[in-house]
Amino acid sequence: MQNVLDLPSIEAARKRIEGLVVRTPLVRLNVDDAPAEIYLKLENLQPTGSFKVRGAGNSIALLTPEQRSHGVFTCSAGNMAQALAWHARRLGIPCTAIVPDTAPATKLAAIRRFGATIVQLSWDEVWEIGISRTYAPLKGWTFVHPFADATMMAGNGTIGLEILEDLPDPDAVIIPFGGGGLSAGIATAIKAKRPRTRIYACEPETAAPLAASFAKSAPTEVHRIPTFVDGIGTSTVLPEMWNIVRPLLEGSLVVTLKEIASAIRLLVERNRVVAEGAGGSSVAAALAGKAGKGRLVCVVSGGNIDTQVLGKILRGEVP
Repeated sequence: MQNVLDLPSIEAARKRIEGLVVRTPLVRLNVDDAPAEIYLKLENLQPTGSFKVRGAGNSIALLTPEQRSHGVFTCSAGNMAQALAWHARRLGIPCTAIVPDTAPATKLAAIRRFGATIVQLSWDEVWEIGISRTYAPLKGWTFVHPFADATMMAGNGTIGLEILEDLPDPDAVIIPFGGGGLSAGIATAIKAKRPRTRIYACEPETAAPLAASFAKSAPTEVHRIPTFVDGIGTSTVLPEMWNIVRPLLEGSLVVTLKEIASAIRLLVERNRVVAEGAGGSSVAAALAGKAGKGRLVCVVSGGNIDTQVLGKILRGEVP
């Protein structure tokens, strides 16, 4: 498998997943008094409801026949599990998804719908599998990392190519930060073609290890509080991911749960777009003026939100 993340690997990934994923639209946010000219990159429109279908598609395409024959597994808050299950079903490969016991019902239902076996563990146990890349009961199976493989990041980077085709001169791009694979891929693509564009990560106030890492110039662990923003916000940044994203990003913009809920509600009311917590965080950062003025692109990373949670948000509550 390739182990380099660069513009050629991202362009190769684009050819590999063409026809499998949606070339998502870039639309203007319908808010006239926003602090900037805000655009939305709508990855919630992918067949599995999130950007993960890109990286998973590239990773699974590069597996050898022998690796595929053993079956594949991943650990995930839900979106990567859906994406891998979707591709595995398409290719007839057995798939197991290891997810936190707090995973939303919406994501669990989709994983089952795509034919994968679900194993639920504590959030800390799931994160540990991401670090060790092993799970004893699945010895011999092929692990597909949810964010820290170059193949995964290259697939995610195809979003950056599309953004620049639709808006050649963005002043800044804001990307939700979970493990860092989305930020690394998009930033690599955009910096290679338009170095002047500022790239920001964004995190919820309840789990912002990247912001803490930038403050201390080293990977830093924080206390993580579980919230409805389940697709991003971990307790730490893996050292290998820190080394990749540190030179690419301006920093991490931290947003409150109230700001995220407000952004999700606004997306529904103004653009008829359904975003999950992670997907709404980039818009929340832009609306709060944290990424400055000019032309800003917010990556709406996914739309897999529980209907009950969405209902509360639309009623003006913060779940």
